[in-house]
Amino acid sequence: MKCLVTGGSGFLGSHIADELTKRGHKVTIFDNVNSKWISKNQKMVVGDLLKSKSLKNLVRRNKIIFHFAALADLDKALHNPIDTVKYNVLGTVKLLNLCVKFKTKRFIFASTIYANSNEGGFYKSSKRAAEDYIEEFSKLYKLKYTILRYGSLFGLRSDSNNGVRRVIEYALKKKRVCYFGSEKSSRNYIHADDAARISVDILKNNFINKNVAILGKKKIKILELLKIIKNYLEIDKPNIFKKNNLIGHYINSPSLYKFKKEIKIFPKKTYSFNHRLTDLINSLNIIKK
Repeated sequence: MKCLVTGGSGFLGSHIADELTKRGHKVTIFDNVNSKWISKNQKMVVGDLLKSKSLKNLVRRNKIIFHFAALADLDKALHNPIDTVKYNVLGTVKLLNLCVKFKTKRFIFASTIYANSNEGGFYKSSKRAAEDYIEEFSKLYKLKYTILRYGSLFGLRSDSNNGVRRVIEYALKKKRVCYFGSEKSSRNYIHADDAARISVDILKNNFINKNVAILGKKKIKILELLKIIKNYLEIDKPNIFKKNNLIGHYINSPSLYKFKKEIKIFPKKTYSFNHRLTDLINSLNIIKK
């Protein structure tokens, strides 16, 4: 099939583009920068998700859309709420409109396990809002979708904002192991290659209109992760833990989002509905005359 991967120059997006190519799909990557890892069997289009005119033609020509373009760093999102809304919500809605117009067969959205939690700051809020829009587009226009909620990813092509890479780079440079967060933390780490394979497997029909969590099978404690790195790099100095002052990061697993009940307030002085309605009719009738 012809597949468009927005954000295909990035960490996970590039792995998914490669996995699609391996399985014989025709892949076009759309991103705001050229991919460092593009293969000869893939096409590259550079553009802005909010401005590019070429995106319209790309959606027209590709029937499967993997939407991975986003402001994806949790910490950056905390300081840039407006850009987070622009790219993660507005950019998604614009793309959804095009998918409806050109009858896309499946819209596959990169979300996060934060989306169903109380953690994650503005990043979580944007992903949750985007998920809501996707589901409404499906209800109104019968657009088929799959939402992929990713856990903690690691592997080649990640940037310095990736948690595992940050620890390794610090250890290589400082000859110390440092973790920005709590020593009680744990994660269900999943390698990008495994995540990419699962992300392409969901093209099967039984994943239509489903939300899918993509996680590592085993929960890894941070102390275990640091021990492996220390042993491999032959570092015998004590661990360093630097408190992360930014909100939104979870320690063990994101606590589930809880529905907040509203407080109901009614007017103290009540009037009959009929009386209020006839007042309105009379007022509008006078204005019309």
